[in-house]
Amino acid sequence: MTAYLKATDGRALPVPADRWLAAPAPEDEMVLARAVPPVLDVGCGPGRHVLALAERGVIALGIDITPAAIDLAHRRGASVLARSVFDRVPGAGRWASVLLLDGNVGIGADPAALLERVGALLEPRGVVLVEVERPGTAPREEVVQLDIGGIGGPWFPWTAVGVDELETPAAAAGLLVEAVWAVRDRWFGTLRCG
Repeated sequence: MTAYLKATDGRALPVPADRWLAAPAPEDEMVLARAVPPVLDVGCGPGRHVLALAERGVIALGIDITPAAIDLAHRRGASVLARSVFDRVPGAGRWASVLLLDGNVGIGADPAALLERVGALLEPRGVVLVEVERPGTAPREEVVQLDIGGIGGPWFPWTAVGVDELETPAAAAGLLVEAVWAVRDRWFGTLRCG
């Protein structure tokens, strides 16, 4: 089975989507170790992070808009819902951690709006764990779809966010960038409610 993020012109975006179908890499596990339950995984795809958290005994729920991803996540035993983060989300205001991994901070192509929405889902001292692009990455906006096994999901706007650009949308959303770090050429950050 294959998974990739596809642009409207048919090209696959340079996003390492093959890892969406694999077990979490060591760097993913390091990020998940920072997640405080309960955890909401936004743009969960096939649910690998939700499953990894459940194996640790951590309460976690994933949401995604791609039917093939939701179906695969359910078949794998992950607790996921077919839902946009901008729709009604169960537990709003009570999530201790929200995951925006695999570049999902770019969902909707307006990182400030997404982070503001995610902030509204968090409990007062909650955290957002994000994965962003390497320093110097130029912002680029695309309309994309997640294709899993040749089945495309809904089209949605998406943008790349470089680590050196993270503070701007975070501040606009009322979040503080608490930490950023790199592991194996992947960049992560922790954002906290102000």
